[in-house]
Amino acid sequence: MLPIIPKLDSSKPLIRKETVSSSPESVCEVTARIVTSPCGSRDLEIKFLPTLSSCYGDDKSTADESETVSTSGSESSSPSCISPFTQLHPPQRPWIPLALPDSQKPTCIFTVMCYNILCPKYATRQLYGYCPSWALSWEYRRKGIMEEIRHYSADIISLQEVETDQFYNFFLPELKHEGYDGIFSPKSRAKIVLESERKHVDGCAIFFRSDKFSLIKDHLVEFNQLAMANAEGSDDMLNRVQTKDNIGLTALLQTREGAFENGTADTSQIHQPLLVCTAHLHWDPEFCDVKTIQTMMLMNELQSIVEEASQSFYSGSQRCDANNIPLLLCGDFNSLPGSGVVEFLSSGRISVDHIDFKKLGYKDCLRKLSSTDKTNEYTHDFKLSRAYKDDIMAYTNYTYDFKGIIDYIFYSKKHITVLGLLGSLDQEWIKENKIAGCPHPHIPSDHFPLLVEVEMTLPTSSPMLLNGLMLNR
Repeated sequence: MLPIIPKLDSSKPLIRKETVSSSPESVCEVTARIVTSPCGSRDLEIKFLPTLSSCYGDDKSTADESETVSTSGSESSSPSCISPFTQLHPPQRPWIPLALPDSQKPTCIFTVMCYNILCPKYATRQLYGYCPSWALSWEYRRKGIMEEIRHYSADIISLQEVETDQFYNFFLPELKHEGYDGIFSPKSRAKIVLESERKHVDGCAIFFRSDKFSLIKDHLVEFNQLAMANAEGSDDMLNRVQTKDNIGLTALLQTREGAFENGTADTSQIHQPLLVCTAHLHWDPEFCDVKTIQTMMLMNELQSIVEEASQSFYSGSQRCDANNIPLLLCGDFNSLPGSGVVEFLSSGRISVDHIDFKKLGYKDCLRKLSSTDKTNEYTHDFKLSRAYKDDIMAYTNYTYDFKGIIDYIFYSKKHITVLGLLGSLDQEWIKENKIAGCPHPHIPSDHFPLLVEVEMTLPTSSPMLLNGLMLNR
């Protein structure tokens, strides 16, 4: 029985305005140790940030000055709950084993991380007044983010709110040294902003270990373009959905021999397809209709990608099965577990009269995004399950104004089993240290990373390949 963590009361997510982040400051090195996964299938290298006193010593005079807590978007004179020289580093998040590997079937075992890293331009004192300015600086936070990525050492990494410039000049070079390759796309606004502003537009990224996976094809899902194409004369689709520039990004991967170091497979089964998708949906809780429709458009696009890939990988009756190719769907969906977004993903259907559609004029234009001809519901054909159930973590996003679950990892039930996952940050540490919200000097983002270890069962029929690439028929 997994420990049940009580849910916290949550209000609306905080409003983000695109402003310039605070100036960079220096940080120090970290130490490391090795922790063995309780599943026994792999070792996870864990690196810890030191206590802040060892970083700054006595010369960080500004750290002794009291910081302020903001409760309304501006700084107040009340003393901060953050005391950088007295708070200890949070305890290691526990690893929760859920299943044992299947030794009777050929399998591939790997880990997947999903992490919204908080884009620099959003990390302002106006929004995060409870966090010291030096701990909000990108130079400080990016080192903590990278160390977190390194110490969990996931085989596939899904990131949101990655600034364009930081992907190409920081994350990609750093992770290439660690054996990763990656893809990225900024939000759709990058096409219309000034050249000088383009490098600051954030987007989504997918990284994967190049000794375990190779990239066959990537695909950008632009929700505003899909909304325009599917509007069918709906003013609500054009005025509410089409105006949001959120994106999804997919990577059709192929397993390599290195992916089977913790599993078993015949040599003829080594090259298997895997579709990985990351997405960042619209943030505003008043636009739950937009998030739900973005999700419907995403699943419709994934259906097309799988069908096209299946025609290349497999033959015969398998071509039209949406569940033929394993799917990992990760992202910041800005939607609580009881939302229409999560209902649609989990159950594969949603009522046309669902409250999240707000009784707006979408019924006709959404019909062609559904996989059924039924007039009372919209559906998709994927059979998905959530890796993190509601009793594992009380929140994935933790700020002063909002605490709740909005980040998710979904996976194909047919092909994938979750062997274990990373548990919640210690509740007692949060309570004892009066943590008002994140970021925090020891926590570099307002989101907590999700990490799962999965076992992918291989199909009985082998895909057709030509020099590691799909063989089109």
